[in-house]
This record gives sequence, C-alpha cells and structure tokens, in this order.
Amino acid sequence: MFNRNLKSALLCVMISFLNAATVHAQNQSESTKTDSLVVTEALIVKDHQQQQIDSLVKIQLEKELKTVVGDKKKTLELEKQLREIASKDSIRKIEQVKKIQALKKITKGFPVVLKLDTLFYIYTGIGSFNAQERAESITKRIENLYEDPFYNADSLAINQNEETYELTYKKANIILSVANTDGLWLNKTNEALAKEYLGKIKEIVAKERKEYSLVNWLKRIGLVLVIIIFLWFVIYGINRLFRRSAGLISKYRSKYVNGLKLGTIKLFTPQHLEKVLLQLNNVVRIIVIILLVYLSLPLLFSIFPETEQWTGTLLQWILSPLSKAFNAVFSYLPDLVTVIVIYYIFKYVIRAVKYYFNEIRRGHIIINGFHKDWAIPTFNILRILLYAFMLVIVFPYLPGSKSAAFQGVSVFLGILISLGSSSAITNIVAGLVITYMRPFKVGDRVKIGDVVGDVLEKTMLVTRIKTIKNEDITVPNSTVLSSSTINYSTNTKEGGEGLILNYTMTLGYDIPWTTIHKLMLEAADRTEDVLKEPKPFILQTGLDDFYVSYQLNTYIKEANKQAVIYSNLYRNTLDVFNDAGVEILSPHYRAVRDGNPPAMPPKED
Repeated sequence: MFNRNLKSALLCVMISFLNAATVHAQNQSESTKTDSLVVTEALIVKDHQQQQIDSLVKIQLEKELKTVVGDKKKTLELEKQLREIASKDSIRKIEQVKKIQALKKITKGFPVVLKLDTLFYIYTGIGSFNAQERAESITKRIENLYEDPFYNADSLAINQNEETYELTYKKANIILSVANTDGLWLNKTNEALAKEYLGKIKEIVAKERKEYSLVNWLKRIGLVLVIIIFLWFVIYGINRLFRRSAGLISKYRSKYVNGLKLGTIKLFTPQHLEKVLLQLNNVVRIIVIILLVYLSLPLLFSIFPETEQWTGTLLQWILSPLSKAFNAVFSYLPDLVTVIVIYYIFKYVIRAVKYYFNEIRRGHIIINGFHKDWAIPTFNILRILLYAFMLVIVFPYLPGSKSAAFQGVSVFLGILISLGSSSAITNIVAGLVITYMRPFKVGDRVKIGDVVGDVLEKTMLVTRIKTIKNEDITVPNSTVLSSSTINYSTNTKEGGEGLILNYTMTLGYDIPWTTIHKLMLEAADRTEDVLKEPKPFILQTGLDDFYVSYQLNTYIKEANKQAVIYSNLYRNTLDVFNDAGVEILSPHYRAVRDGNPPAMPPKED
C-alpha cells in the first residue's frame, strides 16, 4: 500500500511539473526554434525528475526486499521491479545525452561578463527567465559586487536549496542559482558547478578591482607620459638625422650627384636629381615618423584595460597587409626565378643574333642577295620579335596576370593601340619596305616629291632631310613610299661613274658650233670638282627659230655640292665667253628681205 501511495504522489508531482512546463511553453511568443528549445529543456527536466522518483522507489524497494527474506515469490517480484528501474534509468540517461547534444548544436550561450572578462556562459533558463535574461541578471549582480566599496570575498558562499545550489553574498543577496539543467548541460554535478562559478567570480572580481584601483590608474597615466616623452625624443632625433642627411646631399652634390643617364640619354640634371633626392629624403622621414607613431599606439592602448582589445586590431591592420605581401612575394619566388631564367636565355640569344648581323655589316660574313646595310634593320626586327615572344612566354608568370582586372586592362590597352596607331603602323610598314628597297642612305642627296636635300636620319616612322638652305624637313615614310624618289648620290659612290650635271645655253646661228663647244668645255675644265675623266661632253638639243640649244654635261663625285658646282660652272662660262668676245644672247630676227646679209657664220678658209 505504501508503495502505491508513494508512486501516486510522485506521479502527481511529475504530472504537475509537466503541466506547468507545457503552459509556460504555450505562453511563449518566440519563434519555432525557441519553442523547440523550451520543450526540449522541459523534457530533460522531466527525465531528471523521473530519475529522482525512481531513485526514491529504488531505495524503498531495497528496504522492502530486506524485510521479505524467505518469501521467494515476493523476493522475485521486488528484484524484477529493481531491474526494470535500473533498465529504465540506463535508457533515460542515454536519451538525456542525445537531447543535450542536439540542444548544443542549436543553442547559443550568453556570456556573464565583468568589464572585459568573460566569467562563464549561461545556456539554459530557470522558470520564467530564459538564458539571456539569466546571464544579464547575473552580470548585473556581479557588477554590484565589484562596485561595493566594502566588498569582502569571504562573504561569498554556497547554500544548498533542495536540488539547487545558490551563490549568496552576506547570506542575503543571491548572486546566481545552479539548477539541474545547468549541471546536466555541462555534465557536472550542481555542487561542483557551483564551486567552479564561485572560484571564477572571486578571481575575476579581485583581478578587476586591482586593475582599476587608483594606484594602478596613476601608474598607467605615468607610464603613458613616459612613453609620450620618449616618443617625442625619438621623433626629434629622427628629424635631426634626416636634416643631416639632406645637408649631406646638398654638400656633396657636385662630387657624387652627376645626373642620371640611361645609356646615352640624360634623364636628370644634377640639380633635378638633387631636388628629387631631397624630396625623397623628406618623404622617407614622414613615413618613418608615421609608422613610429602608429606602432606606439598599440603600446599605449595596451596600458588601459578598456582599450587593450584595440591593441591586436591596430597591429593586425599593419601586420596583416605586411604578412600578405610577404607571403605573396615568397610564393611568387619560383615564378620570379622562371622569369629571370627566360629573360637571360633571350638576352644571350639576342646577343648572339646581334653579333652575327654585326659580322654581316662589317663584311666578315657574306650572304648572297643580302646587302650589308640590311643587317642592322633586320637585327632590330628580329630583336622586337624575340622580345615579343619572350613577353608571351613570361606573361603567365607575371603577378596578377590571371586576374580579371589585369586581363581587362590588357584588352583595353590593346584596343587603344589598335585604334590609335593605324597611321603609325602604316609608316612603320613603309619604313620596313623602304629599308629593304634601299632607295637611299643617310647622307645621300635626294629629291622626294618637291623636297631636295641630304638625308639626315631614317627611322621606322619618318625620314628627315636637310635642304641646302639648312631647312630640316620631316617626311612620313608613307609619303616617301608613295612618291617618286631621286637619289643623286648613288653613282657617286666608289665604283660609280659619277653624277652628271648639265645646263643648256641658247646661242645664235651666226656663231660656229665648234667655237661654242670649245668655250663650254674650257669652262668645265676650269671648274673645281668637275671630273676630268670621264670627260665632259656637249649635246646640241635643239635647232629653234632664232637660236641653237647647246647642253654641257659634266661628271662630279660630290653630289652634295651641286649648288656650288653649278654656281662655279656658270661663273666660268661667263668668263670664258667674255674673254673670247662671244655674246651670250638668244637673238630674235625679223625676216625683211631688204638686202641684209643672212644670219649664218662665215665660211672658214
């Protein structure tokens, strides 16, 4: 009868608890997830209550078993009930572990914090308080402990209240309660968990009260002042050091600063280079000071507990980019070695090609049909092609070459070059064609269109010509290719007969042609730079109504002196004809048959 009454009473308690838990869960207006947590917690508590009930029943059955010694039937019945309780208890413990593990996956813990220190986390609620409300309430009470001017750690104690353990201060103020679900959640007994919480509270409160004491605050302020003063002296020293370096740059400018050259190209004058070095010196000084001040901030922030958490953040802001840059450089080293190897391979290949074409230019190597003056232009073309091929090979190994931004910029530059360089490409192609056509060389006297002068320079884009009036004219290669070109210097080179200069005189029919030939050849013989061999010759190019046309042709080797030679030839012609008494005129006649003598030379005896 006693067993039945005990079971009934315990069953009523369990049913009442379940009803209360169900009503509490139904009154919650939270999300489905929160409702599930509440229900699961209630089931865990129910299982724990049932376990306690079974423990009481088990104790009662063991006592009853001792009183029925000799009654075999009753003994077997009681032993069977004990085995059933043990089996149910074992199954219930397994189910409890599964439920708690499931809750841990979806349950968020709420920290109990004092200042910046986290003491522990609250995962479960008690009664009408959920976990968050419990954590906030416990945090507030611990803060009251910390702020109590008469705080005494020995006044903290643990009191057992039925199955819960309460942490109290001065026996009146409850700091927190450790319920059954707290112990089950952390797989500890309520008593052990309460002692653990008590130790952490005493430790953290004592630590924070010490950290924020007036003496420590004064020490921190003094340390900050020391650091600031030290920083000021360091910055002062850095400024003096960089002022001294700037003075040395200006002092030894004439000795060490000689400008900057790239090959034969002068990039900077000594004055410009001095100015650049002084500006660089100032920029480095500012960067060093900024870095020094920035790196001192984490040290200052680490002194005060409120700003101590910023220390890692500030250091991370500068260390993280440096770490990424170092890792990027370190991981790029294999590709860099590949790029260097490829560069040196092509460098020595280009040197070998250059040596080969230089030998062709000097005439040490002869290729049939390949002129010596083609050697350097051909080498330049091959060098561009080899460098382009090298760039194609190296491109995949360049940092960022696979990024979309790098590829987009490459495409954009390609479009700009293709759209904006059509005329330039036309001139380049024309320059290549002119190079292999060999219509003229640098120094030749040429006529291109209406331009006459000496070739100063041939480039891939233009040809520069200097006229006899010292005019520097730039002719695009496309114009050169599309115009007729006269080269006056071709036959003046070694092995050539020379350039023929000619001019025409018109004289009357009354002067014997033999006399004119003799005088014109004498004028040519007197002229400097006119060749004796081949000999000058005269052509009679016309028999007009009033005069005869005589053309004098002379050979010269100095094509660039055409204007001077023509001038000397004209002057000598005047002198020779004047000395011979021959008038240089083109006569005009009126045919009036009035007995005047005919206009013809007298017969020679």
